[in-house]
Amino acid sequence: MTASIGVVVFPGTNCEHDAVAAVDALGGHGRLIFHTDTSLGDVDGLILPGGFAHGDYLRPGAIARFSPIMDAVRGFAESGGPVVGICNGFQVLCEAHLLPGALQKNRGLTFLCQPSVLEVVSTASVLTSGATVGDRLDVPINHFSGSYTCDIDTLRTLTESDRIVLRYADNPNGSIDAIAGISNEAGNVVGLMPHPERAVSALLGSEDGAVLLRSFLDAAASASVA
Repeated sequence: MTASIGVVVFPGTNCEHDAVAAVDALGGHGRLIFHTDTSLGDVDGLILPGGFAHGDYLRPGAIARFSPIMDAVRGFAESGGPVVGICNGFQVLCEAHLLPGALQKNRGLTFLCQPSVLEVVSTASVLTSGATVGDRLDVPINHFSGSYTCDIDTLRTLTESDRIVLRYADNPNGSIDAIAGISNEAGNVVGLMPHPERAVSALLGSEDGAVLLRSFLDAAASASVA
């Protein structure tokens, strides 16, 4: 069954078409949902893509969390729907308290746009279920405020509950424990700073993001059948 994936667009979002193109290329059906909408319509999964929601004023994602669509996003996530936040989308999920912790400015206050090597740490999430623990994936990053941080108790909880799903091999932005992606307790909500939608074809330099997005599409299709 073809999974229908909603891609939420905020003012300043700039990766929405990349996300839709990747979803379509992998056999899903992507469609845009605007921040002013109050209903998600008939979707099986959600992607909050990268960009600069509301110009990243105040803090990245801090204004977007109050958008009308976020009540529906929250309800979808809490009902078990598959949700992935990529880059700015990860920031929005943290600001909306759908994921713990926060994203701060990169170590050295440097904007990073480069390839990165990720290690799969857990397969207990909708984004990594089709991967294997220990897999190393070449997936690009493109951010200024991408250094994940949280308090020690939260880090302990993430570690003990198998919710750190991806780590950087070289930790380019100074994230605590080299964290590149985390999930909620149920594993249906995932946030990551790297861009798997930019790594689904050899023409883009890497196909390694495909295993992540295929996992997400499989989870969305399964949720639809259920």
